[in-house]
Amino acid sequence: MTSIGARALRTRWFVRSPIPLFRAGLGFLFGGRLLLLQHTGRKSGEPRYVALETVERPDLNRVIIASGFGRSSQWFRNLQADPRCRVWIGFDRDRPATARVLTPQESVAVLDRYRREHPKAYAELAGVIEESTGLPIDQIPYLELTLDR
Repeated sequence: MTSIGARALRTRWFVRSPIPLFRAGLGFLFGGRLLLLQHTGRKSGEPRYVALETVERPDLNRVIIASGFGRSSQWFRNLQADPRCRVWIGFDRDRPATARVLTPQESVAVLDRYRREHPKAYAELAGVIEESTGLPIDQIPYLELTLDR
């Protein structure tokens, strides 16, 4: 199963397939497990979109995500250049937000909670990330998106 998940993460059409559903206002179909992130291209200045799995949602105005491909992911690099973004999640559409990279201590705490609350998903996700990227799950960056009210 891990190999299938790792291959899927490297398949562009598959990872981009939720984007039109979010843009059409159907993000609620993913039940908050996925979100659509609009970020600004650091070179082009153009809006860019990526669908990402949520790791944790501490409250309605904060969402934790992981950069499964590490610090080299284009969306991660774009958010470091300009942390202002927009988020579609559940019934929320096009919410302005600000991204912040979690500290190593915050990341460890998030990962520990995820491991305790979702042991099977954690095991699968850890295997997929390691196979896809060569990075252990505890070495990828985690970000907090704070949604404006």
